[in-house]
Amino acid sequence: MADSSFDIVSKLDRQEVDNALSQAAREIATRFDFKGTGASIEWKGEKAIEITASADDRASAVLSVFQDKLIKRNQSLKILDASEPRQSGQVSKIDIALKEGITSEDAKKISKLIRDEGPKGVKAQVQGEELRVSSKKRDDLQAVQQLVKAQDYDFAVQFTNYR
Repeated sequence: MADSSFDIVSKLDRQEVDNALSQAAREIATRFDFKGTGASIEWKGEKAIEITASADDRASAVLSVFQDKLIKRNQSLKILDASEPRQSGQVSKIDIALKEGITSEDAKKISKLIRDEGPKGVKAQVQGEELRVSSKKRDDLQAVQQLVKAQDYDFAVQFTNYR
C-alpha cells in the first residue's frame, strides 16, 4: 500500500481578505463614530494594507473593525503583521503586511515536533514554503494534524492535499 500524505501550508485567501477590506471600508464610511475623522482603509500594493485616520485611537478602531471582518470570513488574524500607529503629518497611519508561507525555520520547528512527539513511521519533508507529511497509516496523519493544530504558532496553519 502506498503512503498517505498531506501538506502543511500557510496561505491566505486573497479574495476573502479583499472582501473583508471592502466590508470594513463600507462600515467605516457609514459608522457615526468615524464621521469627520478621515478614517480609511485601502490596499497598498499586493501584500500590504494601509489604514489612515486623524488620531491614533481612530486608526486602531479601524484595525479592530477590519479584524472583526476577517474573523467573520474564517481568516486567521495570524496573517496580519500590523505596525504601531505612527504620525504622518496631520494623520495617523498603520501599515499592515500580509504574511504568507512557512519560513524554513518554522518548517524545521514543525518537522522536529512531528519527529519528537508524533507517531512513529511519520515522515516530514520541507518543500519550499510548505511541509509534506507522509505515513503508511491515515490514523497517524490525523494524529499529526491534531498535534500541529494544538500548537500555537505565530503563523496561520492549513492542511491541504490530503491523500
